[in-house]
Amino acid sequence: MEKRYHRHIGIYGVCKRQKSLLVINKNRGPYSGRYDMPGGSIEPNETMLGTIIREFKEETGLVVQVKGQIGSKDIIIPWTRAGYEHTHCHHIFVLYEVEYIAGHINSSPNIEDSSGAVWIDTAELNEDNSSPIVMATKEWIETSRFNIEPVEYTDWIIKE
Repeated sequence: MEKRYHRHIGIYGVCKRQKSLLVINKNRGPYSGRYDMPGGSIEPNETMLGTIIREFKEETGLVVQVKGQIGSKDIIIPWTRAGYEHTHCHHIFVLYEVEYIAGHINSSPNIEDSSGAVWIDTAELNEDNSSPIVMATKEWIETSRFNIEPVEYTDWIIKE
């Protein structure tokens, strides 16, 4: 069967403290039921840095400052949706390191694709409970190296 891609480009921020990483609880899309990184699509007339600032406020309730770019990567996973013809999601993402400025995750809203933010110890993150973006971030935190090689998942399970 021929693969048909839904292409998504997203901008995500990495906010860490000690051994914990700030993640969101994803409740929609191919990463539903897993931890994901705060971030998302660039809106019209918005820069990548503006996207991170907005998405962090929307998804976590936090104000952050961008420290620098970590890298970009391609992920391909099986994903279908009713009413669409795609068979896979080709997710292109760019990661930036961010620094906490203000706010508290207790004010993180339940929005259309996230049911709030949580600080989680990186030792608890694995492929069963996290998106590929979180796993790439965990590897970067542990090794100080960002692996830019594309990854294609063949047996991805959506946990809706």
